[in-house]
Amino acid sequence: MDTKILEQRIATIEDKMAIKNVVDVFSNLADTKEIDKQVLLFTEDGEVESITNGQSNLLKGRQQLKETFSSFLSNFHTVYHQNGQQTIDELTENTAKATSYCQVILIGEQDGKQMKTTLYTIYKDEFVKENGEWLIKHRTSNFVHREVEQVN
Repeated sequence: MDTKILEQRIATIEDKMAIKNVVDVFSNLADTKEIDKQVLLFTEDGEVESITNGQSNLLKGRQQLKETFSSFLSNFHTVYHQNGQQTIDELTENTAKATSYCQVILIGEQDGKQMKTTLYTIYKDEFVKENGEWLIKHRTSNFVHREVEQVN
């Protein structure tokens, strides 16, 4: 096999693994509420568009992401992301688009009761490679279904 072709194939595999790692690390850091580290997975001007029940909300820049993520997660004592399948929809040397599925479980107190909220989420991410590192440029978080139940 041609060495150049082999090197390109290896680089593609490495990029796909690095992109998957960004998504997984994002979830791990959310679970441990390490928001300062989590926002560094975004470009400086990174955006998150959240869609719930057809309503859209856009966050821009690491500072707004940090404030919003911190405020939201402060409502829960247990945060658990379970990432599923991911497809790389488009990949160039310095840009990528991917679709990832995630189940998010949030447990916190509401009206004196322990409540579990389960969110079924589809992430549409746009990535850029900056200084050899893949970062999220734009994330659309589509919360397609939500379940809330009391837990003991």
